[in-house]
Amino acid sequence: MPKEKHGKQLSVESLRHMEYYGMQQTFDDLYARSKNGENFTNLMELILSRENILLAYRNIKANTGSNTPGTDKITIKEIGCLSPEEVVDKIRFIVEGSQHGYRPKPIRRKNIPKPYDPTATRPLGIPCMWDRLIQQCIKQVMEPICEAKFIENSFGFRPNRSVENAINRTYCLMQRSNLHYIIEFDIKGFFDNVDHSKLVKQIWAMGIRDTHLIWIIKRILKAPIKMPDGSMITPTKGTPQGGLCSPLLANIVLNELDHWIESQWQNHPVTKKYSAKTNPNGSKDKGNGFKAMKKTNLKEMFIVRYADDFRIFCRTKNEAERTKIAVTQWLSERLKLEVSEKKTRIVNVKRRYSEFLGFKIKVYPKGQKYVVKSHICDKAINHQRQKLTEQAKRIARPSGGRKERDEITLYNSMIMGMHNYYCIATHVSIDCAKLAYSVKIVLHNRLKTRNGNGLRKTGRVLTKGEQKQYGDSKQLRYVHDEPIYPLGFVQRKVPMAKKLQVCSFTPEGRKELHDNLRINVPLMLRVMKQPLYGRSVEYADNRISLFSAGRGKCAVTGQVFECIEDIHCHHKIPRNKGGTDKFNNLILVLMPIHRLIHATTRETINGYLKALNLKESQLAKVNELRKLAELEPIDSLHYITNI
Repeated sequence: MPKEKHGKQLSVESLRHMEYYGMQQTFDDLYARSKNGENFTNLMELILSRENILLAYRNIKANTGSNTPGTDKITIKEIGCLSPEEVVDKIRFIVEGSQHGYRPKPIRRKNIPKPYDPTATRPLGIPCMWDRLIQQCIKQVMEPICEAKFIENSFGFRPNRSVENAINRTYCLMQRSNLHYIIEFDIKGFFDNVDHSKLVKQIWAMGIRDTHLIWIIKRILKAPIKMPDGSMITPTKGTPQGGLCSPLLANIVLNELDHWIESQWQNHPVTKKYSAKTNPNGSKDKGNGFKAMKKTNLKEMFIVRYADDFRIFCRTKNEAERTKIAVTQWLSERLKLEVSEKKTRIVNVKRRYSEFLGFKIKVYPKGQKYVVKSHICDKAINHQRQKLTEQAKRIARPSGGRKERDEITLYNSMIMGMHNYYCIATHVSIDCAKLAYSVKIVLHNRLKTRNGNGLRKTGRVLTKGEQKQYGDSKQLRYVHDEPIYPLGFVQRKVPMAKKLQVCSFTPEGRKELHDNLRINVPLMLRVMKQPLYGRSVEYADNRISLFSAGRGKCAVTGQVFECIEDIHCHHKIPRNKGGTDKFNNLILVLMPIHRLIHATTRETINGYLKALNLKESQLAKVNELRKLAELEPIDSLHYITNI
C-alpha cells in the first residue's frame, strides 16, 4: 500500500502550544458553553491546573519581554531553571497559599516615548515575572469565554484578527457601503482611566462568576506601582499597560460600547422583522431591514475598533454629528470615560483624509463611484524617515561593539517590517519612493570612500525569502556582500478580510488556519506528564517541542517511538561541560542510541553496534554527537572486525 501523502501542515503557534499541553479541547468547551450563555463559577481549579500553568510558561518564554525584569529583578531564565513541579507549586502558593491571599508585587513604572512624538511619553507598567505567569494563566482561561461574546467589528489584541482586517473593513465601508462621514474618536488616557467597579460588573455580565477569580482580578488592578523616583502609588482606576491581562480587560470594557453601537443599526430589532439571506461568507444580508430603517429617524452607524482606537462610519453629516454627541455622552455616563474634544472630529473623506492605525485614507471619484485612496500617514512617514536615516548612519559607523553586518541586519529588518505593515496602503509605492530618496542620500554619502562608493550591485546569493520579496528589484545594493533591502521597492497587497468561519476555539474554525499534529499525540501527552525529578521546566518544555518537531521519531535512526521508555533526551553538549537545557542543545533518541553515544568501553560499543545494525549515515550522526560530548568517534570497521 502506498503511503498517504499529506500537504504542508498549517500551524498557529498559540494553538500548537495548546496541543502540547492537552488544553485545546478544554478551551473549546469553554467557548461552546459561553456561546450557549452558561455561567462559570469554578474557573480557579482550571487556572491553577498543572497543564495550564506550564502552558503559560511556554507562551511567555518566547516573548522578548520575558527578559525584562520587574521590581524583583527576576526574568524567565531564573524560572526556567526550576523544575515543573516547583513552578506549579510556587504559582499555587502565591495565589492560594498565603493567609492574606494573592498579593501581587509592585509594578515597575517605565515611561517610554510615543512613536510619533519623542517629547511625549506613555506610562508602561512592568509586573514581576511570577505575576506575569499568573496573569497569563488567567488570560488563557478567560479568552475563549470572552471571545464568544465579542463582536466581529473588534480587531485589536484578539486571536486571528489584525490591523490588516481592520483596514479591509474600513475600505469596504467607505467604498462599497459609501459611508463617507467618519467620526475619529480619541479617549483621554483610556488605559489609565478604566473604572474598576464597572469593569468587574462587565466581567460578571459575561458569565465569569467565580468570586475567587474576580477577587484576584481586583488585586491585579490595584497592584501598587513603583514610580521611577522610587515612590509608591496605589491606583484607584485604570489597567497597567504592560500587564498580560490588560488588552483582554480593555476589550471587555469596550465590548459594551461595541454592542450598543451595533444595536443602533446593524443589529437593531427592526432588522429581525425582515428576511435576511445568508451570504457565501456566512454573514447575514440585512438589506431589506436596512431599507426599512432608512425611512425612520434612526442614525446609520458602523464601528471599526482596534483596542481603544475606533472609528464610526455614517452616511450623512447630520447623522455623524448626532452620533458623535450620543457616543460621547454614552461613554461618559456608562463607562465613565472622557472623550478628547480636540482630537475627536468628523471627517468627510470625499474632501479630507481620515487617519487610522498609521494610514490616511480618503475616497476619490472614479467613473460612477468613489474609490479608496490611502497613504502612510504623515507622522508615520516622518518617524520612519528619522529611524531609517539614523540606522543608515550606523551601518557606516557601528558603535557599542557591534559589527557592520549586525547594523545591516537591523536596517533590513526595519525595512521589511515597514513594508509588511504598510503594503496594504493603495499608494504605498509613492510613499516609500519618497522615503527611499532621503535614506539613499545618507547611505551614499556615508559609505563613500577614496576608492569609490561602498554600495555594490553584486553580492551574496539571496535566500528564498529575499529572492521572493526583493529579487526583481533593480534598486538592490550590497555592502561587503550583504544585501541592503531596497526601501523604494514594495509590492502592494490587497488587505484580507477576517473570515467569519475562522475561530481558534472550534474544530471547524481551525480548519483554514491550523492542522492538528499527525503524530502519536497520546504518547506526546505522556511525555508532557512524565515526572522528571529535578530537571528544569525549560528542559521539560523543550522535550515536547522536540517530539513534535521530530514527528515522534528518533533523531538518529528515524524509528518511531512506541512507548515512553523508548524516549531519551540527550544533551549535545553535556551539562557538566557547559551545556544548557535550550532547544538547540537537546535531541530525542532511542534508549540504546543514547547509551551508545555515551559508551566508552569496547565491549559496550560492540554490543550496541551488533544490536542496532546502524547504517553508515546513522553511525555518522552518532559520531557527531560523541564528538560534541568530547568522546572518541566509533570506527565501524575496526569495531565490527573485533566483534
